[in-house]
Amino acid sequence: MMAEGEKAQAEKHSGRKILIGTVVSNKMQKTIVVEVTRKKAHPMYKRVIAIRKKFYAHDEKNEAHPGDQVRIEESRPLSKLKRWTLKEIVRKTALVPEVDIDVATGISGKS
Repeated sequence: MMAEGEKAQAEKHSGRKILIGTVVSNKMQKTIVVEVTRKKAHPMYKRVIAIRKKFYAHDEKNEAHPGDQVRIEESRPLSKLKRWTLKEIVRKTALVPEVDIDVATGISGKS
């Protein structure tokens, strides 16, 4: 049996990259698009610029929603573009209230 410290250490040194980003889309089944932003000094001008990159990640339970802050982990290729899996949801986004639309008239509830 592993002690708590050994278990955490075994997980820590898995050799797989871990990134933290924001969910941009969850419109696919079991797949989310995560945008990772990192800051880097421009090679010539030395100004700090934000570099954004999108990653496709596997979300088995479809639990992440747009705006959520998530941690993704590198994995084996799961499809043409998917090479990451959802490790955990770091922070949930505040849910935006839905606008109720009257189906018969097609007019929204707010005037």
